[in-house]
Amino acid sequence: MADSRTPSVLIIGGGTSGNALTVLLRRAGIAVDLVEASADWKAAAGSGITLQGNALRVLREVGVLDAIQKEGYKAEGVAILAPDGTVLAAHEEFRTGGDDLPSHIGMQRPRLQQLLIDEVLASGADVRLGTRATAFDQDGEGVDVTFTDGTSRRYDLVVGADGLGSATRRMIGVTEEPRATGMGIWRAPAPRPAAVRRTEMVYGGRCFIAGYCPTSEDTVYAYLVEPARDRAAIDPAAYADEMRALSEGYGGAWDEIRPALTDPAVVNYTWFDRHLVEGPWHRGRVVLVGDAAHCCPPTLAQGAAMSLEDALVLADLLTGLDDWASAPLDRILTDYHARRLPRVRLVVDASVQLGQWLLDGVRDADVPGLIHRTMTVLKELP
Repeated sequence: MADSRTPSVLIIGGGTSGNALTVLLRRAGIAVDLVEASADWKAAAGSGITLQGNALRVLREVGVLDAIQKEGYKAEGVAILAPDGTVLAAHEEFRTGGDDLPSHIGMQRPRLQQLLIDEVLASGADVRLGTRATAFDQDGEGVDVTFTDGTSRRYDLVVGADGLGSATRRMIGVTEEPRATGMGIWRAPAPRPAAVRRTEMVYGGRCFIAGYCPTSEDTVYAYLVEPARDRAAIDPAAYADEMRALSEGYGGAWDEIRPALTDPAVVNYTWFDRHLVEGPWHRGRVVLVGDAAHCCPPTLAQGAAMSLEDALVLADLLTGLDDWASAPLDRILTDYHARRLPRVRLVVDASVQLGQWLLDGVRDADVPGLIHRTMTVLKELP
């Protein structure tokens, strides 16, 4: 039970934002229970992730930056290529985390998850896997939570970090739901061609975007963006065949990546979604973070960064409260929403706009200008 000396928080969801928040709160002496619906917490889906500087800034606070720099690939700059692999333009990226951090690091997503898991376990948080919250019973001083294993516990605060399809969001009556933008993306890991040392993208050809990003000395994360298809009509056993076929016509490094796309089990196909809860992100003492409150297409590679910034800002606002039972949590959670919403909206809108220009075939869009304006804001502290 919560008391003024040992405040307690339940975090629902053991993904990027939930894990980061757990570590930050434990470091401040707050008791944290983390429940994760999956029984296999370590089985993180996805082939690769691009961590922009502002994401790295948070991960430094979490304590995993050194390991990320060791295991990931510090790829300075981005190149735009013609379908045959000819370089059309190359530029350095914004250092959104500050001049002392790389512009971005690519890494294998399961490795990032494992690094965060290790920090959560070392923090002393109480972790329960294969467990969901089924009911919240709030009063002015706390939340009684019932779980699928039949137990119930009382907390000062509950955080829904349970992703895009958040059950927590629905349980507290937030009605906004994700909307598909009309694009789909094929993703897969592959061996890194020796010549690939940066993120490279082709706009045009059979796909809207054909790109890859180094994720370690030995691997890349390859992706193809196309108009969204009915996923139910695609046999998962044919995923590798589909991705190889879509990559035909792209030269350069794709000629080395394509033959490695043979295992359908490691190929992922998802739609791009837009999601932003404009109204309050909390009801009483239950609050949302990360994809539960917002998500965007990966056109700016800012989805993970926005979720990590949520964790940092919320932890910052909660740290130092003396008596959680009587704390003005409604004001604190309102401040959290006010601090995050403009920045998140900027990223969601820009990410969606970049994709919409491709869908509409707009050839004179001010892509560099939009990216510059957005990244300039993101260099500021959240």
